[in-house]
Amino acid sequence: MSFAALNPDEATPFRIIFVCTGNICRSPMAEVMLRDLITRSGLSRLITTSSAGTGDWHVGEQADRRTITALAKRGYDGSHHRARQFDPTWFTDLDLVVVLDRSQERILRNWAGTEHDRGKVRLLLSFDPDQAVLQDVPDPYYSDDALFDSVLGMIDSANQALFKQLAPAIRQGVR
Repeated sequence: MSFAALNPDEATPFRIIFVCTGNICRSPMAEVMLRDLITRSGLSRLITTSSAGTGDWHVGEQADRRTITALAKRGYDGSHHRARQFDPTWFTDLDLVVVLDRSQERILRNWAGTEHDRGKVRLLLSFDPDQAVLQDVPDPYYSDDALFDSVLGMIDSANQALFKQLAPAIRQGVR
């Protein structure tokens, strides 16, 4: 995906959603961290970020306590997150649907009603040349705190790479 001169404005910002399985581990991490990058860059009026899960098991719940802890160790606040399930009708209002592994990629592409919407679905690690070969960010849910920290590092690196591609196009499109 090329982000050649995007033309967002305050009325219609560039809209990104991160999607994992239950929306309590990986996608909230990605959302919180990218939102921080966007805010620190002064682009919060032009780029919005959110997250969701493919499943409904955790709808309404806070992020996993290990997610909140891993984020807090790096200075982020994930305590306000509430899980929700992705709704295929959202495709119309989204510019980029970033999935954390190939299972979500298959699900979201199946849910997409058009080729255009299928084209919005991208693996997070695909933005990071150093991690692209891995394809999937592992799900830390059934593991320990160390894997949560490791996953957070992977997400941070990939988000940095995504932002480096996105921010110049957003800035170039702003008049």
